Amino acid sequence: MLKKEDTYAIGRIGKPHGTKGEVMMNIDDDVFDRTDSDYVFLEIDGLLVPFFFEEYRFKSDYSVIAKFEGVDNLDQARELTNSYVFFPRSGSDDNQPSWAEIVGYHVVDTLTGNDVGTIRKVDDTTINLLFDVVTADGRTQLLPAHESLITEISPSGKTVKMALPEGLLEL
Repeated sequence: MLKKEDTYAIGRIGKPHGTKGEVMMNIDDDVFDRTDSDYVFLEIDGLLVPFFFEEYRFKSDYSVIAKFEGVDNLDQARELTNSYVFFPRSGSDDNQPSWAEIVGYHVVDTLTGNDVGTIRKVDDTTINLLFDVVTADGRTQLLPAHESLITEISPSGKTVKMALPEGLLEL
């Protein structure tokens, strides 16, 4: 049985698009740039249910017009509105997780060996990508997610090992 931790959230279903069962899917991950998929999972009444694409097309970088098999009219499309969209973690062709996929991973400082905290989200709204990390004591810490600092990403261990500059965690 599929567990939520075997997937990661990539977006949410918006309003129906037209009357033939299409929906607007708002996504915040580039997974469709890296791999093709025949399906996604929608969270329906707390369960992850696979929905197979009949077709999909991009309206923008973050908006997809999707037509799912078996969803053929406006009423069926409306039932999906606000459902969260999930993608299987093993769906990436390059075996490197996407930024959205590492949410929930632990950051480990390679210099000290300490667990810094859990990645709550990846902030890509600025020119410099940041990990928003919740520390063990409940504080929020922003860490630069620069490739020169990341030494290893382990999907099996759900960790991101980083060589953090001395004193960064005290800021």
